[in-house]
Amino acid sequence: MSTPSEKYATFRSDQEHPAVKDFRGLYDFALDEFQLRACAALEDGHQVLVAAPTGSGKTLVGEFAVHLALERGQKCFYTTPIKALSNQKYGDLVSRYGADKVGLLTGDNSVNSDAPIVVMTTEVLRNMLYAGSQTLLGLSYVVMDEVHYLADRARGAVWEEVLIHLADSVSVVSLSATVSNAEEFGDWLETVRGNTVVVLEEKRPVPLFQHVMVGKRLHDLFAGEAPTARVGAPAKASKSGNPAKEVKADLRDLVNPQLVRIARDDNRIFRDDSRKPRRRRDLPKGRPARSHFTPYRSDVVEELDAGALLPAIFFIFSRKGCEDAVVQCLRSGLRLTKPSERDEIKRVVAERTADLPDEDLGVLGYHDFAEALSRGIAAHHAGMLAAFKEVVEELFARGLIKVVFATETLALGINMPARTVVLEKLSKWNGEAHVDITPGEYTQLTGRAGRRGIDVEGHAVVLWQPGFDPREVAGLASTRTYPLRSSFSPSYNMAVNLVRQVGRMRARDMLELSFAQFQSDQAVVGLARQVQRNTEALEGYKESIECHLGDFLEYAALRRRIGDREASGSKRRKLDRRVEAQESIEKLKTGDIIRIPAGRSAGWALVLDPGMRSEREGPRPTVLTLDRQVRKLSMVDFPTPVEAIGTLRIPRKFNPRNPQQRRELAQVLRTRTDLLGEDGPPSRSRGKDAVSHADDPELQEMRAELRAHPCHGCSDREDHARWAERYFRLDRENRDVQRKIEQRTNTIARQFDRVCQVLDALHYLDGDKTTEAGDRLARIYTELDLVAAECLRQGVFDDLTVPELAACLAALVYESRSKDDPTSPRLPRGDVQEAIERMGSIWRDLSALERDMRVDFLRSMDLNFCWPAFRWASGASLAEVLYESDLAAGDFVRWVKQLIDLTEQIADAAGDTALRKTARSVVDQIRRGVISYASMVE
Repeated sequence: MSTPSEKYATFRSDQEHPAVKDFRGLYDFALDEFQLRACAALEDGHQVLVAAPTGSGKTLVGEFAVHLALERGQKCFYTTPIKALSNQKYGDLVSRYGADKVGLLTGDNSVNSDAPIVVMTTEVLRNMLYAGSQTLLGLSYVVMDEVHYLADRARGAVWEEVLIHLADSVSVVSLSATVSNAEEFGDWLETVRGNTVVVLEEKRPVPLFQHVMVGKRLHDLFAGEAPTARVGAPAKASKSGNPAKEVKADLRDLVNPQLVRIARDDNRIFRDDSRKPRRRRDLPKGRPARSHFTPYRSDVVEELDAGALLPAIFFIFSRKGCEDAVVQCLRSGLRLTKPSERDEIKRVVAERTADLPDEDLGVLGYHDFAEALSRGIAAHHAGMLAAFKEVVEELFARGLIKVVFATETLALGINMPARTVVLEKLSKWNGEAHVDITPGEYTQLTGRAGRRGIDVEGHAVVLWQPGFDPREVAGLASTRTYPLRSSFSPSYNMAVNLVRQVGRMRARDMLELSFAQFQSDQAVVGLARQVQRNTEALEGYKESIECHLGDFLEYAALRRRIGDREASGSKRRKLDRRVEAQESIEKLKTGDIIRIPAGRSAGWALVLDPGMRSEREGPRPTVLTLDRQVRKLSMVDFPTPVEAIGTLRIPRKFNPRNPQQRRELAQVLRTRTDLLGEDGPPSRSRGKDAVSHADDPELQEMRAELRAHPCHGCSDREDHARWAERYFRLDRENRDVQRKIEQRTNTIARQFDRVCQVLDALHYLDGDKTTEAGDRLARIYTELDLVAAECLRQGVFDDLTVPELAACLAALVYESRSKDDPTSPRLPRGDVQEAIERMGSIWRDLSALERDMRVDFLRSMDLNFCWPAFRWASGASLAEVLYESDLAAGDFVRWVKQLIDLTEQIADAAGDTALRKTARSVVDQIRRGVISYASMVE
């Protein structure tokens, strides 16, 4: 029961904030104190930043902005980072306020766009700002949900663009996950947007208990109460940047001692440093490569079910792993649903997928998908069809699905809370290497455990793996905050849009307001203090260096120049060897037998493809090794020149993906090389000696000058020299710090200047105006925007047919998940190949110009989607395209939708030309079947 003072405080608050009072009455539960503070600040006319844990209810503050806008007859935009989250929020707002008051804009869908409340993706709002859309008239509030996305390397700049370019009259509600530098982010928002109130909430609404599953038994991670289970416990911020190690010592006594003993026993067999088992030959006989402490996925689900810990989200950082887990559970006979639940699941699945083409159901795996759902089991990952994912999300939210095996994409905003979250491993593949997950990622993933208003407590479970260290896991579980870092940088499209709107100087000033520049300027303060301390120390060193015979600093500088001269000679010789090695690689031909000097593939190999010369990396030949591996090599593998010692005919129909053909060709190679011995013929680089220092006249002259210097005869010479070395090291460090200060000052503006230099050189800009070509570029929003604009200007696409244009544009949007596929992509014959060669030439010319201007924006084109796009635009069935491309259905749909986006932009930029008609025909021909259905549901 409330005390009299609390009742009076509520009465005063209701009088001061009547809108908050009315809004509070819409809910059948009491609002949290942080929600009330944020709503009150918004009603008072302030802008608001709310940083709170996942599941704490921060979106309620965004909904209050919607309430205010409707109450005052104003307009509010609610932005989200992904289309699925926009759809979800649109449904929520329609349920509360009615379809006539809420609209949706996601690029695919435009529903009631003139409504007072419009939900949209952040990119849509950015594009509206650049286009000067009339829809912005009367806008009073913008909610930026998941604003911490501005740290995303690929898309983060969009959030900063919106925050910088929104009119001052618009109040912004920024909703963020818990970050350790929320105050810094709030200070920047105040600089850019005006008066901003920062509301921090570090308390989880539902306590979270941490566990480790060893075998079939669930152990508590902590000996006592878990830090995340303490209601109101503050998040522990990392000071050193390595939180897991930082808290390891603090948690040594808090970790469950039984887990420490298990780890000690398990690590007698498995390495402690990699979380991976040893090679099989290192293991004792009879011991498996898998630890007997590591539970099976189906066993985990059974134990959670027995312990009343379902529903659960089971995170596996692999799409295939998620699908395999569903199959494993089905084979084990798991059935987690009641008959009534199964009937309802079947009804929902049939209703939600009724519009899918019947001929596509088989290739989409519909029947297996529906069977798993009926048992309460599902997968959820980016490779799935959007319709399937939405069915999983709806059924899980209703409690009909009991366990979802998901990749980390599920943690990116979709509202799917669970009682328990399971992490199979604490490392993931980031596209380049296996890396440990960060404290921020651990917080984001486990934050979904514990459903507010349903569960008394949530549970996070980590599965035991070989090399498991419970103290490091405790560090992850205890460090619940992470810093927000800007990823902002100006792009070509951004530059032409800004210059077209406000001119070059005003655009430059606006970019100086970015969070990236703000963070750089903040860092300069500490660097300036470091320069001051270093300068004082240098004066002290000078006193210790003084010599009665002469200027010892001059003498010491001469000694350093001699050392530098000797070192540079060695570097020149090393460079000569690299040039010689590169020239030797460029002479290789298909079928050459070579011996790779170094690297993982060292030894005999057969050249399958000499590879095209890369300006950045040099030649990269593809070879077949004696152990039947197909490798794409780089200059790292050739520290010395290589030469062919013979040739071997490669069968015309040789397929490097076929294991049998690789085995047969490798056997022929082995037969040929056995006669040459282990080392082969001597390398032509052996025996070459470097130019002796004695042959360098300038070096000899400097040594003579050193011996003639007065300080050369000083009895304390070496003591002085040691102080001089310290002086030079600190002086170099000081100059480096001063250079950093110069680099961090006006960083974004200087980068913008270089982008404009590229655009000036290509005549996209003319002073403070854009040219006709610049106006076309302003309509193209893609990572390879400048390549697309140049192709338009040079007429590369003009005479292409509909399938051919689809194939060429696919090269500008697609990006393979595997960066190092040794096989050449399949391309349509005829005009497509000629057009792609012209596109490649344009890309190389632009890359060379970028190097001259010291910018680097244009990634390489990826041709692996050209054939699927060509076939789909030619009318091929979904089954045919997926079979020929090895793409997952969800991936194929996603890339076709991105292709549609770019094609529509090309049609818009092309003007009243035949190309516009062709581009629109491309959209009509590829937006069919499952793609057409996906556009309706997403």
